[in-house]
Amino acid sequence: MQFGICFKGFVSPDRARALVRLAEAHGFEYCWFYDSHILWRESFVAMAMCMEHTRNMRFGPCVTNPEVREWSLAASLYGSLARQSNGRFDIGLGRGDSSRRVMGKKPTTMDRVADFTRSVKAMVRGEEVTYEDAAAPVKFPWATGYELPVWIAAYGPIALKCAGEHGDGLILQIAEPGLCKWFTDQAVEAGKAAGRDMSGFKVQAAAPAHFGTLDECIEATRWFPAMVGNHVADIVDKYGKDSGLVPKSLTAYIEKRRGYDYSKHGQSDNPFLDFITPDVVDSFCVLGTPERHIQKIRHLQEAGVTQYNIYLDNGHEAEIIETYGEKVIPAFR
Repeated sequence: MQFGICFKGFVSPDRARALVRLAEAHGFEYCWFYDSHILWRESFVAMAMCMEHTRNMRFGPCVTNPEVREWSLAASLYGSLARQSNGRFDIGLGRGDSSRRVMGKKPTTMDRVADFTRSVKAMVRGEEVTYEDAAAPVKFPWATGYELPVWIAAYGPIALKCAGEHGDGLILQIAEPGLCKWFTDQAVEAGKAAGRDMSGFKVQAAAPAHFGTLDECIEATRWFPAMVGNHVADIVDKYGKDSGLVPKSLTAYIEKRRGYDYSKHGQSDNPFLDFITPDVVDSFCVLGTPERHIQKIRHLQEAGVTQYNIYLDNGHEAEIIETYGEKVIPAFR
């Protein structure tokens, strides 16, 4: 099991530098950043800064999308950061939820996600690429053959199929083991059906962690199921809640959902939290004592998850990192 941390763009530069050094020293292998350029500061600038303060930690957006940057610019950015960090760069990729909707635009299609994945990986590798926005083939003379790992974020069946067929990994914004297995199995089967070797396929569960009494933990992380619910609502709108394409355990909790404020995306002061119940928070997050964290992560591992990525944003970042390094991560080494 690998362990990662994930920042929103409002963390101060000084604090980000300190926390990545602390995290690497305590056994964390990945650092991810939200990529929503209007809600928060530009994530790739922060990643470049943090790379200079670590030796082995890998970095990436969690997640970017195909529409926010012109494709050759995106590929040049990714390839440059990979070279600058001596090969410590991945990307998480999705449809562009908050970064698109906060501008009044719709998320892109999974076909675009697949095309972007193929094109960007090839450009970073150094191949000559022609894509729909380019008037002529694109080839980076400075490319070194880097194989860019692309993790695709998914919940619905089309997105899970795309992740299995085109991704190197899958990002699941949830830490409920049964659902993680349900999602993972679909992606892996899609990859196998496409003739891919899925033995090295990675699966990330991204969710908040918190220590303390269960009541304290639930209050600190109630915002998270609301963020998940906004994605689930899209799936229900597309397929229907009784389609069988999405588990009822995932769709049932959004029945009383009234909306979602994208200006408060992923934040504890989002006004639309009243439909979230304590059992849902406990199910979706990793909460309680260190022993309870270890037990939950073991269940995630059994479900096929290969990395637990902690959303850090509650003022207890250093405490969580240190407790994981001292009491949780050693149980998986």
